[in-house]
Amino acid sequence: MSSQDELSHEWMDSLGNCSPRKERTGLGEYGHPLGDDCDTLEPSFVDTAQLFPLMETKLYKRRWVMLFVFSCYSMSNAFMWLQYGIISNIFMRFYSIDSLAIDWLSMIYFLTYIPLILPVMWLLDSRGIRDVVVVGSAFNCIGAWIKTSTANSNMFAMTFFGQFVCSVATVYILGIPSRLASLWFGQQEVSTACSIGVLGNQMGIAIGFLVPPILVPNVDDMTELAYHIRIMFYISAGVATFIFVLVIIVFQERPELPPTQAQAQARSIQPDEYSYMASIFRLLRNKPFMLLVVSYGLNVGCFYAISTLLNRMIIEHYPGEEVNAGRIGLTIVIAGMAGSLICGIWLDKTKTYKQTTLVVYVLSLVGMLVYAFTLNLGHLWVVFVTAGVLGFFMTGYLPLGFEFAVELTYPESEGTSSGLLNCSAQIFGIIFTISQGKIIDKWGTLAGNIFLCIFLLIGTVMTGLIKSDLRRQKANQQTEVQTVSKITADLEGGASPPEILKEGKL
Repeated sequence: MSSQDELSHEWMDSLGNCSPRKERTGLGEYGHPLGDDCDTLEPSFVDTAQLFPLMETKLYKRRWVMLFVFSCYSMSNAFMWLQYGIISNIFMRFYSIDSLAIDWLSMIYFLTYIPLILPVMWLLDSRGIRDVVVVGSAFNCIGAWIKTSTANSNMFAMTFFGQFVCSVATVYILGIPSRLASLWFGQQEVSTACSIGVLGNQMGIAIGFLVPPILVPNVDDMTELAYHIRIMFYISAGVATFIFVLVIIVFQERPELPPTQAQAQARSIQPDEYSYMASIFRLLRNKPFMLLVVSYGLNVGCFYAISTLLNRMIIEHYPGEEVNAGRIGLTIVIAGMAGSLICGIWLDKTKTYKQTTLVVYVLSLVGMLVYAFTLNLGHLWVVFVTAGVLGFFMTGYLPLGFEFAVELTYPESEGTSSGLLNCSAQIFGIIFTISQGKIIDKWGTLAGNIFLCIFLLIGTVMTGLIKSDLRRQKANQQTEVQTVSKITADLEGGASPPEILKEGKL
């Protein structure tokens, strides 16, 4: 036997039981294309579409730079969301307003998102991710500078307008992590990248919990208080300006070559073949995805309500502990950042989207129950521990929802699916924040937290009803099937491995 034949047989043996057992008799009919010892590909939408040829892919090191720049931009905007709410009692006295007015400085972020998400999703699909990120960071910068002129007790209307401008930037942020991850990152790191993208937002929330109580102490002198507020506003405006310049200089649309076969297939779709409204209607008819939209909204809406009302809940049981209220919020988010990262890595390793999402949802409910019943025990260290457990799972759920949605809706735009998830979260965030605030005022924090637990239970049940259909994963597997089939056919036809490599089939 010649050396070439020996090498060919070695390659055939290395494929093991993954050689094709059955020729494709029709479009998408593979039977057991990877053999009896390999996972069978279930029929999916890919089976009824044209099978794409194997395309060249590449991972670029600068993908991490894109992710870092976006995370910084998201962090800046998230900080400004909470810079009022975490010291709500101080701003209520400074502007002479009631608690509902302060709550609306946070809820304006939710309200703005709802009418603007559809046009921004259209902009993301038609103009691309760079234009969206640049416009969003510009709004963030402008809003921050507007607020620098509002450190005066009669300027509440202007500070609300500045917060509104910053809230517009949020619409250009929340749907980006899954889209950025798909555009730049490989199949085995896309969930981790999405988690890091969400992490930036959580880092901003963490800073929003920690820094305002330190920069703006609860002093009686209104002139001194105005000075501290002005310093905080100028710092946030300076950071927002630096990030805006960084986005313009550094941030890019997408890499020259796609990172995955799934992304390569998505690029091959011609713009005139894609209808934005048709995509929306397909998503609305996707029952598993719509179940996820509602369950995601319930979970994240609870998180928004807790974040907005945290200062009121802590001060009710621990008067004068504004700084510790911020530290408890920081604990929630830091634990959640760890949860987000761990969940993202776990998804990349296991691809168990539904199982992981369901487990994290159940543990979020358990964490919320423990937090609710221990808040009034009179021991701050207990609150820190229970808040950390709650944050680990509730905030860790955020990237899970994004990635599960992408898997359920591929090849629809990641920005569109993420946008609908976030729209649901904003709606429930407004409902839960107003409702829980009223319940706390009338019946106390325990009743308000039990109110949230009921909806987390509903979300848990809905998550269990979702039928898992991992479309993006199947698309990549289909390409792998084609690759194995081509290599096997070439080897059986007498081609040597070096010849296959030279032809670019591997």
